[in-house]
Amino acid sequence: MQKITPCLWFDGQAEEAMNFYVSIFRNAKAGQILRWGKEAPEKQGSVLLVTFELDGQTFQALNGGPEHKFNEAISLSIDCKSQEEVDHYWNALTADGGKEVACSWLKDKFGVSWQVVPDVLPKLLNDPDKAKAGRVMQAMMKMVKIDVAKIEEAARG
Repeated sequence: MQKITPCLWFDGQAEEAMNFYVSIFRNAKAGQILRWGKEAPEKQGSVLLVTFELDGQTFQALNGGPEHKFNEAISLSIDCKSQEEVDHYWNALTADGGKEVACSWLKDKFGVSWQVVPDVLPKLLNDPDKAKAGRVMQAMMKMVKIDVAKIEEAARG
């Protein structure tokens, strides 16, 4: 059982967000939906909290209200094995109002920050050959969505 579960704060879109994320990840499933009861007559029957799973990681989404907004102080990072996988997540998460940011970062239509990272990138950035790692860093800094072929080309010099 997972000991720590991230809880994402939404302003009424928790169930919509859960359905959106579950539709993007191949290994995902919706979980429980907790609705307000009689203790909040004005909200009775509306969604308070949902749970869902993305690739084995459980999340909660809370309809907490408009007081708090997502920002870049926290992001969710997706490790990708190929350019095809990078493209899949990038295109899906930027759809319907999502925004590209820089250097593998994007914001989805709910304002949640994501990093879509091909596994080759951190390997090359941590290469013992500092010149190679530097070329990779320079190439990455010019990108928004990471292009694996260009990263590998930069590594070769």
